[in-house]
Amino acid sequence: MRSGGFKRLNQFLMAAAIKKDQSQCRQMLLFNQQTPYNYFTSAPAAQTVSETHQLSHNLIKIMEQKLSAIETRHAYLMSIVNQPDVLSENYTNANKELKKLRDSIDLINQLRAIHKDIDGLKLMIAESQDDRDMQEMASQDLGQASKEERRLQYLLLKSLLPKDDADERDCILEVRAGTGGQEASLFAMEVFKMYEKYSLKKGWRFEVMDLAESDLKGYKEASAAISGAGVFGKLKFESGIHRVQRVPVTEKSGRIHTSAVSVVILPQADQVDVQLRNEDLKIDTYRSGGSGGQHANTTNSAVRITHLPSGLTVAIQDERSQHQNKYKALKLLCSKLYEMERIRAHTSRSKLRARQIGSGDRSERIRTYNFPQGRVSDHRVGITSHSVDGVLQAENLDIFIDALLLQQEMDAITSFSSSD
Repeated sequence: MRSGGFKRLNQFLMAAAIKKDQSQCRQMLLFNQQTPYNYFTSAPAAQTVSETHQLSHNLIKIMEQKLSAIETRHAYLMSIVNQPDVLSENYTNANKELKKLRDSIDLINQLRAIHKDIDGLKLMIAESQDDRDMQEMASQDLGQASKEERRLQYLLLKSLLPKDDADERDCILEVRAGTGGQEASLFAMEVFKMYEKYSLKKGWRFEVMDLAESDLKGYKEASAAISGAGVFGKLKFESGIHRVQRVPVTEKSGRIHTSAVSVVILPQADQVDVQLRNEDLKIDTYRSGGSGGQHANTTNSAVRITHLPSGLTVAIQDERSQHQNKYKALKLLCSKLYEMERIRAHTSRSKLRARQIGSGDRSERIRTYNFPQGRVSDHRVGITSHSVDGVLQAENLDIFIDALLLQQEMDAITSFSSSD
């Protein structure tokens, strides 16, 4: 996916969302399923869209009010740090806030400079009615300046949208086989490996935390720690029920079966984020029953930790060392507790949060992988990829991930425009 085409799509979708034209937004987001990549290229059609749509007048008015408030605040903070007799604490606090505003102020200054250029070019066009060459040159420059103005407005708008503090964190991935028996466990293994391939493709670190294999060497349950820049923010909408429709390897008559796998993405946390008291933890050790070789099965290396106040229980048996399993189990427990608190604090702000594990029932689906038809469909944004293998090999997974993040951005912009 080319970044230019995606940026242009972003700009148009934002404009449509702010104008409350939900059908137009939907039409662009739910692009032609026969050619699902059309709007994510640098095609001339996409370029025309970006050139003919811009942020609505009302949104720009609201944004200008907020930008003026930022400028006023920045000037006030600068007056504090420039005082010769300022208190050390006041200087430190003001300087800290100035650093947070630095990027926004840089963009605002660039936008103000572009506005001056645009005003000057408009005046030049008005005063050169008899000079056709001058008018043509000024008009071309005005077009370029207007494009730069829209780009800066878009960046500033994104900087003003509410942010999820957890987006920059690493994440914990959990995959569980649901409805479908052995076939569900085999698909759980494929989904787990899909995210492993995706992580490697992105340059992230993928560390397996625990595996529980089925009789056919599929995964009943599997978990991993994924580390990298903005991992949770990128993967958070992968949580939910992933449904598969295909002929299982155990099926003799060739009938298509439907199975389900649950995926959970948790922001990583540690004991600094979550207060864990020893008296709140019940720690049990037992012999590992899964992979790990003969040694794992003859020692009490597996660890199960129960958080008594919440009733949460985690178990890790992947490592041969009891100490390593305990470390991983505490890491997973902290992430679960952190996510519980995060959801409680942000429930009123998020519409697309899909954190529930669910029952694993096939009806609670967010995405369907239909092998006979060779397609993968995401039911939240209505997007279909006609390459099951491309998705499972993590080559086409960005189609869904980027669309879901774009939908989140659209919702945030709509909320922003109605907040004042």
